[in-house]
Amino acid sequence: MTTKDLIIQALDEVPESALPEILDYVRGQKAHHSNPLVRKEVWDAYEASLREREEVYRRLADS
Repeated sequence: MTTKDLIIQALDEVPESALPEILDYVRGQKAHHSNPLVRKEVWDAYEASLREREEVYRRLADS
């Protein structure tokens, strides 16, 4: 089984409410790897923002 197959299989187990965040992450990875001009500091700030708001996202998903 390829890594892509494993990712797709894992996505089938993720709640629908979490998928927008995962989609944002995947799009960010795509931009990061396809555009060498993306600076590491910008990506780090984005990831820090997601971590800071993780509890808020979890509470919204559970409500």
